[in-house]
Amino acid sequence: MATNSEHQHNAVTQGYALEGTLLEICSCGSPCPCFIGEDPDGGKCYGVIAFNLEHGVIEGVDVSGLTVVSVAVIPGNALAGQWQVVQLVDERASVAQHEALLRAFSGDLGGPLGDLAGLVGELVAVERAPISHAASNASGQLRVEGMVEAALDPITSSPDGTQTTLHDSAFTTVKGAPAYVGKSRTYRVDLPQYGMTWSFEGRNTIQTAWRMEHQP
Repeated sequence: MATNSEHQHNAVTQGYALEGTLLEICSCGSPCPCFIGEDPDGGKCYGVIAFNLEHGVIEGVDVSGLTVVSVAVIPGNALAGQWQVVQLVDERASVAQHEALLRAFSGDLGGPLGDLAGLVGELVAVERAPISHAASNASGQLRVEGMVEAALDPITSSPDGTQTTLHDSAFTTVKGAPAYVGKSRTYRVDLPQYGMTWSFEGRNTIQTAWRMEHQP
């Protein structure tokens, strides 16, 4: 039986309705100050943001099960914008899905994704790539073949293993949903053709539920 959410997504013929998880991995200490609207550690943030779309429709095109990854250099406070971004799109996407994802995430369709795209000062490149997203609650791994590799572990805050979480932070997009805080065991980006090459260990990872909808 279809859920209310599925009925809603199936009805989208204009705009978009997307939900899944947002995974942030970056060069900041944990938890990332950018996530709560503060300046990044060291003045700049070298980050990867993965949008894993568990369910999604963009202008009638079903994009469920796909992942979009933004590799970003954030030159100061994240909310001040001027990000430099390389967008990596799941190679499993059909031509129609690829085009729909680019229209939504570029901000062309407006709404909250338009606001998010407004933080980007330069879209350096867009590439299709094999993406493996096997992360949940800041535990697991993210891999974009030949470009991004990260393994992450959650931070626990009590003897019983309860995971550390943030609530109602600047980048929380589902009210009341916890943002799970973790650290990277490994975190590497290898995009020298775009001036983006770095490697860190023991730095910030945050994963939270994510939902954005807009119907003009």
